[in-house]
Amino acid sequence: MKRLVSWLMGGVLLAGLLLGLVMPPSAQAAERRNVADQKLAERGDKVDLNNSSVRRFKQYPGFYPTLAGKIVLGGPYENVDDVLKLDLTERQKELFDKYKSNFTVTAPSIALNEGFDRINDGQYR
Repeated sequence: MKRLVSWLMGGVLLAGLLLGLVMPPSAQAAERRNVADQKLAERGDKVDLNNSSVRRFKQYPGFYPTLAGKIVLGGPYENVDDVLKLDLTERQKELFDKYKSNFTVTAPSIALNEGFDRINDGQYR
């Protein structure tokens, strides 16, 4: 009986390995992609104003934490220029205009906006 179970498990394992080899890598990756991955791929290397945390703005001098917090809490946005409708100082508007080409807007996703994750996303480095 143990030998039969062992042979069956070996057959299942072998079938799984062969199926993995037959399936193209792009199909395997597409199956594993979730909502958050889709959003990250959609925005590319730009900061998504509707789905990014405050810490994503650290790469732009003058944004973190004050201006970044205003932007994150002021959304959702229809387009990038909607940020200028917020209560910003002249200096903050100048900063935003300077880096405006580095931002994009996609539809808000609950996978990236649930709770207070946009303010404190647990990244401390």
